[in-house]
Amino acid sequence: MIAFHFPPLAGGSGIQRTLRFVQHLPALGWQPLILTADPRAYAKTSSDLLTDIPASTVIQRSFALDSARHLSLRGRYLGWMARPDRWVSWKWAAVRDGMHLINTFKPNAIWSTYPIATAHLIGASLQRESGLPWIADFRDPMAQDGYPSDRATWNSFKRVEEQATELAAACVFTAPGAVRTYQKRYPKAASRMHLIENGFDDESFVRPAEQTEALNPGKLTLLHSGVVYPSERDPLPLFAAIAQCIQDGRVSRERLRVRFRAAVHEDMLASLVRQHCLHDVVELCPALPYREALVEMLRADALLVMQAANCNEQIPAKLYEYLRAGRPILGLTDPCGDTANALRAAGIASIAALDSASDIAARLPQFLSQIESHQADLPHPGAVNAASRHSRSQTLARLLNHITDGLTLPRGNL
Repeated sequence: MIAFHFPPLAGGSGIQRTLRFVQHLPALGWQPLILTADPRAYAKTSSDLLTDIPASTVIQRSFALDSARHLSLRGRYLGWMARPDRWVSWKWAAVRDGMHLINTFKPNAIWSTYPIATAHLIGASLQRESGLPWIADFRDPMAQDGYPSDRATWNSFKRVEEQATELAAACVFTAPGAVRTYQKRYPKAASRMHLIENGFDDESFVRPAEQTEALNPGKLTLLHSGVVYPSERDPLPLFAAIAQCIQDGRVSRERLRVRFRAAVHEDMLASLVRQHCLHDVVELCPALPYREALVEMLRADALLVMQAANCNEQIPAKLYEYLRAGRPILGLTDPCGDTANALRAAGIASIAALDSASDIAARLPQFLSQIESHQADLPHPGAVNAASRHSRSQTLARLLNHITDGLTLPRGNL
């Protein structure tokens, strides 16, 4: 399993996908070998998830540098040093170390995971050298309209995905729209494209008895846990809607709190707080260790998910943890996108367009009233159970069984 995002890397929910596969696959007949990057490549590290790695797991941490931090001069570096990404230096040692793992342990398959595209370069090289079947875990689309904005980087992304669709025995995505898009983009590989959504780790949801009270007793707290991207999760319409609802008297300034946890782009949010005079309504909070962040979700009065229309073929990984938390959810997203579809499938109807302040302003007072009267929608238990990481690992194990048995799997039939 080739994954850049692996403990002790700190930050982002993407680390959970590989980590939980590593935990659950052994009971399903598959023993993972991990090929990841040396921690020097990580901008920030934390030890809080290291104990979640099974003690028997073989881990190879290969030499890697971050071009922006290690190879720049006065903050500048050559473009080719960051294509397809800033960790392309990882490839050379990882291919060497990966072949050593293959020769030593004789694995049956290779799996690599995006969003660090270099992982797929490593997977392709190891597949060619070893002949083993390869699963390219795309998660989300790579080369998109307008992303990456740099044309040379976009071209490098396109080459990576072309190589993967040609060589991989299976290509995996985390949202139905991404599967459909890539089946149309690469019709010859359409039968090899499959859906394995993200999920939640049930064992991590432990609620200490002393932490059962609300985050802000006497107030209604909406929590957004995770990164707020300026484009993909633009918060401007939300701030404008909150300010308008307060001005109109439809929402009480004293009663409402909106907490952003580990948003990363705090400067942007702080500017919006000042612009809309919401200093006593909006809370900007630093990152927490993983399990503490989950406890915070359990204590929130409601959870806030944000996903713009330019990400209609993606579903925030955090959404599945929201479902497990069992709290009311307000979805600010395109009603036609995969995120909205996932919410509706789980029984959540409180959805407003992220890019429309008027739509949010129309929905927010009603949503808050439903919370206060205990009438807000809660996730359906069936949808929650289906989204567990154990369930997702069972799907991956079935795919591994099929590609190593040399069988052709009908589309989506995992």
